Amino acid sequence: MARKKQYNEAEVIDKAMHVFWQNGYKGTSMQMLEDEMGINKFSIYSSFGSKKGLFLESINSYKKKTNQLFEKLIRGTKGLEDIKEFFYDSVNICYEKGNQKGCLVTNTYYEFSDSEDATIQDNMEGFMTNLKSIFIEKLRMDSSKDDATIMKQANFLLLAKHGLAASTKVNTKKEIEDYIEMTFSKL
Repeated sequence: MARKKQYNEAEVIDKAMHVFWQNGYKGTSMQMLEDEMGINKFSIYSSFGSKKGLFLESINSYKKKTNQLFEKLIRGTKGLEDIKEFFYDSVNICYEKGNQKGCLVTNTYYEFSDSEDATIQDNMEGFMTNLKSIFIEKLRMDSSKDDATIMKQANFLLLAKHGLAASTKVNTKKEIEDYIEMTFSKL
């Protein structure tokens, strides 16, 4: 007969997510996860299969937590202004109590950029492709832009979003606000 779990799975995933967010996948040890999650390695392996399985669950949890930002962006009707609000909203997550600076997905994207791990690569590329598609849709709301301009601006905004996520780790709130304002002043 299987033993009943003595922990709330969503809570331990959330704790693991914060460890990965702060330290990255490679910088996070099983001991760190045990200490933060309050469960032993056996329970981690039993529930998630591996450190990678737990990491993927953490990424999914992070995406669920940030889903409201994407829903707001998708529902918006102001085109480029919606994207700008999304930039500000995504920065504000870093200032919420208990959250780390930066973006867990962007951090992972950088960390695994030269990795041969197909599961994580596919997960990250899917996320970035989706984000770029949303940017394209919003940019198309401006009928004065041709397809070539829209693609260039979507690529620019995707790179700017990566830069923004990285800058929240080291720059002041004012510097970040200036970055966002300058990014959108040229579009």
